[in-house]
Amino acid sequence: MTTAFFSHADCRRHDMGPGHPESPARLAAIEDHFLATGLADVLLRHDDAPIARQQDLAHAHAGNYLSELDETFARVAETGELASVDPDTAACRFTRQAALRAAGAAVAATDLVLDGQAENAFCAIRPPGHHATREAAMGFCFYNNVAIAARHALDVRGLQRVAIVDFDVHHGNGTEDIIAGDERVLMVSFFQDQLYPFCGNVPMADNMLNVPVPAYTKGPEVREIVEYQWLPLLEKFRPEMIFVSAGFDAHRDDDLGRMGLVEADYEWITARLLDVAKRHAQGRIVSCLEGGYNLGALARSAAAHVRVLAGV
Repeated sequence: MTTAFFSHADCRRHDMGPGHPESPARLAAIEDHFLATGLADVLLRHDDAPIARQQDLAHAHAGNYLSELDETFARVAETGELASVDPDTAACRFTRQAALRAAGAAVAATDLVLDGQAENAFCAIRPPGHHATREAAMGFCFYNNVAIAARHALDVRGLQRVAIVDFDVHHGNGTEDIIAGDERVLMVSFFQDQLYPFCGNVPMADNMLNVPVPAYTKGPEVREIVEYQWLPLLEKFRPEMIFVSAGFDAHRDDDLGRMGLVEADYEWITARLLDVAKRHAQGRIVSCLEGGYNLGALARSAAAHVRVLAGV
């Protein structure tokens, strides 16, 4: 299988300050591990992810929000000082370019896969996106990369049904906010209960399955959720493309959550999703990096995920 890899050097320039867990070192860890293990050699590299256009962003975000965010970015560019958009999220003078590259990578990967130039794609991008709502930046996120790409597949490329799968330890509240009630999209997820952003237990609409799990939940329990709750819905929905919010912070070594997944669990989940994609979506998957803050666990888990996508 041909797996495309999208990234851009600009995504490493976004920096929210010393000690912040969502740091440029995350992409460096993934890149170093992929190179050291030879995985980088089997991927179709696209290290020049384009900048998302305004019309791309507008598929998922309100015009007033995009204008307000542009004003924040302009102020930061002028002063050179960090600007907080919520208690956990700040913009530096390189954030706008990084965020536009991240969203642009997701859209470009979608086009590449739909055009048959790769069977699937992984976007090693930051800032992440799944907490960004239609009208607000939060939780380290500015633009909702996966939601933007999914809506691009529907509204621009003409697909009729797409699925969004989110296995980050935190609930993808932004994605839920954007796609709630859109019957062209099925969203399935699990997340740690009673953890940021402290919502999701009651879905906003019928086109999503949110499965909160208690802290310290391990792989076998998560695999049961996938097998007996996710997969029947995905099979019934028959998505023409699958988008993945690939957060690796449910790993047992990641301190931002308290779950117990390991690399083999991400490998297993990816294989099940690939099975669905092969049956209903011509194998088409676009996966975008979300969380994952223990650098070693992040790199190993991302590699396990991508190796399944690439069939190596």
